[in-house]
Amino acid sequence: MDQKEVLYKAIKTYGFNAQLDMCIEEMSELTKEICKKKRGKDNRMEIIEEMADVYIMLEQLKFICDVSHEEIQEAAKLKVERLSRRLEEKC
Repeated sequence: MDQKEVLYKAIKTYGFNAQLDMCIEEMSELTKEICKKKRGKDNRMEIIEEMADVYIMLEQLKFICDVSHEEIQEAAKLKVERLSRRLEEKC
């Protein structure tokens, strides 16, 4: 199975709500590792692993919420442009 098929199968097997809960859990685990990093822990590998978990869950969230890659890219582009304007105003 390719990645897309695996993600679809996980959603079908465990259900929407379980995968939404898993998405929240994985984001929480990443948050925990970020907090550790802020306290000075050398946890680069843990952060990478948690980022990968969040990435996988976000891909499932795209399927669950019927969101395309292009929609996310467009939203991200607009947010980066807004950030750029805010940064220019501060300088």
